[in-house]
Amino acid sequence: MKQNEDARSLQLTLGLYLLIFALKLCVYFMSGVMALLAEALHTLSDIFVVGFLLIAERYSRREADSVHMFGHGRAQNIAALVAATLFISFTSFELYREALPHLFGHELPAYRNVSLALGVLIVSMILAAVPLLKLLRQKSRGVAAKAQFPELKNDELGLLAALIGTVCVLWGMPIADPIAAIVVATIIAVNAVGLFRENMSYLLGRAPSKDVMTQMENLASSVPGVLAVHDLRAAYIGTNAVHTDIHIVVAPNLTVVEAHGIAQEVEDLLKPLLGNGACTIHVDANLAESLLNRRNYFQLSMKQTQDTCNDQIERHNIIQKPGHD
Repeated sequence: MKQNEDARSLQLTLGLYLLIFALKLCVYFMSGVMALLAEALHTLSDIFVVGFLLIAERYSRREADSVHMFGHGRAQNIAALVAATLFISFTSFELYREALPHLFGHELPAYRNVSLALGVLIVSMILAAVPLLKLLRQKSRGVAAKAQFPELKNDELGLLAALIGTVCVLWGMPIADPIAAIVVATIIAVNAVGLFRENMSYLLGRAPSKDVMTQMENLASSVPGVLAVHDLRAAYIGTNAVHTDIHIVVAPNLTVVEAHGIAQEVEDLLKPLLGNGACTIHVDANLAESLLNRRNYFQLSMKQTQDTCNDQIERHNIIQKPGHD
């Protein structure tokens, strides 16, 4: 259900981005406002990002196979990483390259139809708010939707900067146009760095939050027969999918069937926290208790042996006494 919501949100976003990109690019050629070019390239990078995420979202639904035994959930992280490094970074660099000469140059550009550019920016802000509000209403979001959410917020910030720059151009302050383009380029660059760091962390085996790890440990410890829990490890292997490895300690005198039953109860309790992930449970015997029992058994055996020897010695002494028949 959540995956379908993510896909619908991404499809809606992609359609709106294509419409907004066409509007911005057309009006840029009609007006010459650089802030519109910056926003057009910003939207173009968004189109590539959303397209990559949409393809990856569908690919990540594939079942596990002999090559990818934990599934294909990390495809979305890879897509977001590629989008951040390839498309967004390139777009921000190109915007800097175009805006800086205009900022420090002495030749004023010729602006036309600035009011039309202003209207397109306002319409773009309204259209870009539609998928943002849709994502805000979702109770939970997958990796693709999470990657798109900050981008939608940055879109609104970029559009606001372009809107302010265009208004300043309309009021006779043309220097605001390249400044607005630089602001948009900076927003794109910052978003690229954040997207890169976030998804690189998941690809390197990011663990769930401390609260989730503590909850896992408490759930495992609550199962009757579990004496202790140690060496709990967990990592995301895809969209809301966690692979967990945990050791539980049980009494040493349990049968294999009894120990397996306890491990199964632990796995059933952890499943809601793992999503589509997997859980490996190692069952360890309480060696301290086992050694203590062996020590007690050894001491008891030694005492019984000593008592038996004492009895035999006493009988031998009685037999050796003079006058004993």
